[in-house]
Amino acid sequence: MKYHPINKDLFVKNRAKFSQRLKPNSVAILNSSDIMPTTADGTLPFKQDANLFYLSSIDQEESILLIAPDFPNESMREILFLRRTNEDIAIWEGHKYTKEEAIEASGVQHILWLDSFESTLNTILAETENIYLDSNEHIRNASSVETRTARFTKWCKAVYPLHRYERIAPLLTDLRCIKEPEEIKQIQHACDITEKGFRRILEFTKPGVWEYEIEAEYIYEFLRNRATGFGYEPIIASGANSCVLHYVENNKQCKDGDLILFDVGAEYANYNADMSRTIPVNGKFSKRQKDIYNAVLRVKNAATEMLVPGNAIPEYHKEVGKLMESELIALGLLRKSDVEKQDPNNPAYKRYFMHGTSHHLGINVHDVASIYKKFEPGMVLTVEPGIYVREEGIGVRIEDNILITETGQKNLMKNIPVHADEIESLMNS
Repeated sequence: MKYHPINKDLFVKNRAKFSQRLKPNSVAILNSSDIMPTTADGTLPFKQDANLFYLSSIDQEESILLIAPDFPNESMREILFLRRTNEDIAIWEGHKYTKEEAIEASGVQHILWLDSFESTLNTILAETENIYLDSNEHIRNASSVETRTARFTKWCKAVYPLHRYERIAPLLTDLRCIKEPEEIKQIQHACDITEKGFRRILEFTKPGVWEYEIEAEYIYEFLRNRATGFGYEPIIASGANSCVLHYVENNKQCKDGDLILFDVGAEYANYNADMSRTIPVNGKFSKRQKDIYNAVLRVKNAATEMLVPGNAIPEYHKEVGKLMESELIALGLLRKSDVEKQDPNNPAYKRYFMHGTSHHLGINVHDVASIYKKFEPGMVLTVEPGIYVREEGIGVRIEDNILITETGQKNLMKNIPVHADEIESLMNS
């Protein structure tokens, strides 16, 4: 791992909160992610399961965390199972956790090798009524790949069919959306690295550069600051590409007079930043570009003020839609009559602003949380309105990451340039 380790106290606290939510006489079992294959003998970079990381800090494949808060033998109430290493593994793959290192990283005091898992589980389940298993219940999950977690669920239910089974996902979904101070620190650091990348490309960008060259400048700055890399596939969208919401080809030349829409964020210590900015290729917004840009900025600023305790995403998105309606009318993109006769289920503003304004942010970029849960202090959400005028080849999105506090909110990206005049000044300095 490139990042500095997070203090184990965070993970001890996370496990304590989680254990309090389990039914009496239960065991919870969480698996690491797979190393995913490509073709031949290739693999994708390893990305740890978010729930396992949240409860353990362990960032290694073939790991299992077992939590049994009521087990009679206190030394077996938390057990971390790790892949047993050897000289060949060390030579070919590199260093793996020792038991001592795993204790220091996680705070789990009982570390066993993975080859003792089944016998240990059998001992624990002889005294246990409920088995909590994990699954990916994110509302946008559309994966057809069977995960290590899914395979384990099949195995466990086949071997232990008479136990009562419970779901881990609702418990951790509710816990993870409220960030501890140490988690907020990691997200802030990811935002700070993202700021360095953005300032770098403000100096670099000019007519004639290629989108992929800008992507390269970002990743250089991210990696040199110990980020794992991009938190998600970066969007570097110039000209008409800026109107394609998930444009990731990043293979066009940036032309004089066009805008570039960036949606990028660094990942640090498995926590993510998620930033959108839009800049002029030549360092100067046209009047029309600036009018649209400032309209989006006004909506972003007003939407940010709504991210307060007690609000919730469905109601919040409706209010942001009303703000966007007014701006689109002022820009001449909508008429008042369009709004008056609109289908309430398909508002007129959706023609130019077709995505949501905010989502939760954390270990996952689209972090787990119920969209119906009222906002609470400690939540971190994006705020990212946009206007996409395909007939003019102008797409503008502006996105910050916002921490909800007891009294309102804190912008974790407050130091990243956002005003049109500041962007122009930095690009021409």
